[in-house]
Amino acid sequence: MAHHLSAKKRIRQTEKRRLQNRYYKKSTRTAITKLRGMTDANEAGKFFPKVVSMIDRLAKKNLWHRNKAANIKSKLQRYVTSLG
Repeated sequence: MAHHLSAKKRIRQTEKRRLQNRYYKKSTRTAITKLRGMTDANEAGKFFPKVVSMIDRLAKKNLWHRNKAANIKSKLQRYVTSLG
């Protein structure tokens, strides 16, 4: 266990950041699932930019690899296009 104040602070910060990252990742996955379940082209077209923004934020923070983010965005774009 940590003995120094700086190490204790680092543990607190890491735990707080871990919980935030879990929340962001889970909400993004939920949004992706919601988008994939849509059948209306207009609704999906309006929701798609929000999902892309969430994915880009995860990639920017290195929570997802940039290639994974690009692959997911590409597949979602193809799905939304196929609806219209």
